[in-house]
Amino acid sequence: MLRLLVVDLLAEREAFGKKGVEEIVRHFPDHEVLLWAPHTTNVRDYQFGKRIDEPQECDVIVITGSRRNVSQWEPWMDEVSDLIRTCSVPLYGICFGHQIICKALGGDVIRAENNSAFIAEVTYNDGTKAKQLFTHQDHVVNPGEMEVIGSADHCEIAVCQHPTRPIKTVQYHPEAVQSVLEYSLECGDMTSLERNNFGDAIQDLDVTQSLLSD
Repeated sequence: MLRLLVVDLLAEREAFGKKGVEEIVRHFPDHEVLLWAPHTTNVRDYQFGKRIDEPQECDVIVITGSRRNVSQWEPWMDEVSDLIRTCSVPLYGICFGHQIICKALGGDVIRAENNSAFIAEVTYNDGTKAKQLFTHQDHVVNPGEMEVIGSADHCEIAVCQHPTRPIKTVQYHPEAVQSVLEYSLECGDMTSLERNNFGDAIQDLDVTQSLLSD
């Protein structure tokens, strides 16, 4: 069986952790799911996947978003960076994952004065445009080895891919589908005011379309 390693950096949260990861793994059918949360021991029981204490052999890796910040480096991030630099399997990064992949591969990340939380249009190099959900304060300002293939007005480096390795990253949250946002409101992960920032929360590209497609 194929194995999916999720670097689960919101493992302590009910909605954007459990429900967000559930949405991600839905796009990897027939994969055994491994969950690695190096940033905390306070993890939720997802009732799916296998919790592991260190990376294991796998066929694909996804690094999720996080409430931590690449611009405010913590020791556990070194372990994630080592995984990024040494893995040979397809690697995908979402939000924090996008940032730490670029950082680990020679790039730079800075913290903006204000948080960005809204639906914004992403323009790809081929002219394609897509409305996607952003919520972040750190920004990649130098992609390092990664190549920029999509930008937004507020975020010049919004989508990247590696020129020679199977790595792709997005600053936005394709896993934050409507059902995840509604659940985040119900369980208290998000306030009504925060939820209202995203309007109808309809995104053009899901996890498969934004990360897994060629």
